[in-house]
Amino acid sequence: MPDSPPGLPDAGSAGRNPAPLTHVRVLDLSRLLPGPMATLHMADLGADVIRIEPVVEEESVSNIRQVLHRLLNRNKRAIRLDLTQLAGREIFLRLAKDADVIMEGFRPGVADRLGIGYEAIRQLNPRIVYCSISGYGQTGPERLRAGHDINYLASAGVADQIGVSGEAPAIPNLQVGDLMGGSLTSVMGILAALIDAQARGRGHYIDVSMTDSLLAHSVLPLATMTASCQLAPRGEDMLSGGLACYNYYRAQDGRYLAVGALEAKFWERLCDALGRPDLKSKHLVRGEEARRTRHELQTIFGSRGWDHWVCLFRDVDCCVTPVLTLEEAMASAQSQAREMVMESRFASPLRMDGVRIAADPQPPVAGAQSCEILEAAGYRTAEIEAFLDARVIA
Repeated sequence: MPDSPPGLPDAGSAGRNPAPLTHVRVLDLSRLLPGPMATLHMADLGADVIRIEPVVEEESVSNIRQVLHRLLNRNKRAIRLDLTQLAGREIFLRLAKDADVIMEGFRPGVADRLGIGYEAIRQLNPRIVYCSISGYGQTGPERLRAGHDINYLASAGVADQIGVSGEAPAIPNLQVGDLMGGSLTSVMGILAALIDAQARGRGHYIDVSMTDSLLAHSVLPLATMTASCQLAPRGEDMLSGGLACYNYYRAQDGRYLAVGALEAKFWERLCDALGRPDLKSKHLVRGEEARRTRHELQTIFGSRGWDHWVCLFRDVDCCVTPVLTLEEAMASAQSQAREMVMESRFASPLRMDGVRIAADPQPPVAGAQSCEILEAAGYRTAEIEAFLDARVIA
């Protein structure tokens, strides 16, 4: 294995240690958001991630999809490979023999039918960590059902909890099922399996269901249901809008403030800052009393513009923050200090003592490294040219 992925700057320079995954090679077969996001986290940590792209490009790809592709594939290499051809599958198996991780996002059974499923790879490489991401998992009556983030939220009971009381479920612009359920759960499983493979020489198969992960992380609604023997209606649970001390309030000019004064000390400081010490006793009230308290706060916040409240609460430690637009968040002093934005792209959120997290903003051009990757795998020039002629690679 190379000490660091080709094309990346030396992570050990300037007195820093190599990134923690520089010894790990990942083959990424996934297409949609969860898999590429998971392998992006690994690439940022130094893993040599090889994207397996189809030989035939999509006829029409929107500008948003093109930008998303660039955002998700920095620090990676890419090869165009036709897995429907026997030669393409043989190339993949050769690459898999020396890989540490395989990530795939096909519907259950597709990888096995292609001859590149876990059992086939395990025969070649017993240490392989093989992760399959799907909407509903590899088993169960829904396993073959098509879906997207909104469907997994719905199936896990999470969508029913998101939104304002008495109104329809809201669609968040953060793909919770894809990103938390798919990406982060996968990375957690992969890293645990890599540790075990290193210690015992045996890999693992990881079955990630985005719906399962959403259900497993619904701890607050579950706690409410267990404690009171009933589920709080949409928008009325402790952290979904039921409390006056944990809510959004609109200023006079239509912009919003986020109030998160869950602790008594923060609530009391908020009441003092608003000149309403009489509200201190209303901290955690529920039901109709909470609605009246929210109305009182909305009346106060609605009496002045957003800038007034931002200025007032800047130096008051009571968990009140302005609701920023994405552009404002990217330009904020905090984001700049944390170096979270580079050339209109988000950097890795990880900060690790003594390690420089890779930050090459340029994604691979699909197919640009196909020949390089095959040469490194031991193929001769004549073989590679034959693959190109037969459109096995591109």
